Parts: sequence; structure tokens; C-alpha cells
Amino acid sequence: MANELDEMTGPIAEEGRDANVINKQIPIKVGVGSTIFQVLLFVLGIIPGLIFLLVKVNAGKYLSQLQQKIQQAASQIDNYMEQRVIILQNAAKLVEKGIDLDKSTFTEIAKLRAGGSENFSEQNAALEEVSKKINVAFEAYPDLKAHQELADAMQQNSYTQREITAAREHYNDVVMQWNAAVYEWPAKQIVAAKRGYTTRVPFIASKETKEKARGTFF
Repeated sequence: MANELDEMTGPIAEEGRDANVINKQIPIKVGVGSTIFQVLLFVLGIIPGLIFLLVKVNAGKYLSQLQQKIQQAASQIDNYMEQRVIILQNAAKLVEKGIDLDKSTFTEIAKLRAGGSENFSEQNAALEEVSKKINVAFEAYPDLKAHQELADAMQQNSYTQREITAAREHYNDVVMQWNAAVYEWPAKQIVAAKRGYTTRVPFIASKETKEKARGTFF
């Protein structure tokens, strides 16, 4: 039997193929077979039926705890983003002491500090834009590089961005756990369907970030 996926003979997409996250929540459903299965357990005896009820209780508890875990992971991203806003705000003030920094930079930082968007991708794109403006000023004026506080702030900015990336990966891992769990038949999927749960959408990079990633940097 030949290989179903044969890297030697193709088909090969020479033009490449981009991958995108589908921004869609899928409702969890079960068919009539699940109802029949639960009825049969009680037909076979009260004990099998009661055991499965206990299994469903535990499944519901697990899904509830997993929801809280997703919330905690999302909150962690918010915390790091808030730290980065504060770092950039301090860096902008230090830059302003050396040069006349574009005042719109402070306006953008103020919006971010106030929670300008509930979308992680939009927040990240806005942070990257502010960071770029400060970096441009930092690189354009050699005297600024000698400012130790500013150099430390830019280093902290870079470190915090890595922490945000790691927090997003953790968030996506927990979302993946959820999306797998709600399809675990019978108990978890039956509970998820009864409660009206859906799959969850992982982190999505903004269109602007994707376009920049395809650009030439050097």
C-alpha cells in the first residue's frame, strides 16, 4: 500500500499556503445516541446509571475548573500587557527629556493604560506601534543610548514582550485542553452540550502584525 501522504510525489503547493486561525465558536451537540446510552445504563441497573451520573458530575466540575483556568491565563496576558504599557510610558517620558517626542505617543499610551481594547491582538498591535516609535527615537539619537535608565527600560520592554508571548502560548494550551475536553464522549461532551458550551478561539495575531512578519527587516 502506498503512503497516503507522499512527500516525494506530491501534490506540492509551490506557491505556499498561509495558515489562519478561524474565529468561530462551535456549539457542542450530542445526538439521540447519547440519550439512548444513558437510558440503557439505567435499564441495565440502577448502579450503572448512578455511577454515570457521578461521572457527569465530575465532568461538569472539571469543565468549570477549566473555564477558570482559561480566565486565569487570559488575565496573565493582561497583566503583562499592563506592565509593558507602564514600561513604555516611563520610557517615553525619559525620551521626551532628551528630544521632543511626538505627543500622540503619550495619547496612545494613555488609551492603552485605560484599557482601550478588549481584544488581545488589537492591544498587542497598539503596543508594538508605540514601542516602534520609542525605538526609532532611541536609535536616532546616540545621546539617548548613554542614558542608563532608558536603556534599562528598553531592555525591560523586550523582556516583557517575551513574557507576553509565553503567556499567549500558555493561554492557547489551555484553550486546546478545553476544545479537546468538550468533545470527550460520553460524559464531558454530554455535559458540555447540556450547558450550551462551545469551543473556544485561541489567540489570533492581528492583520498588521502578520503583514509586518512577512516584511524585510534587514
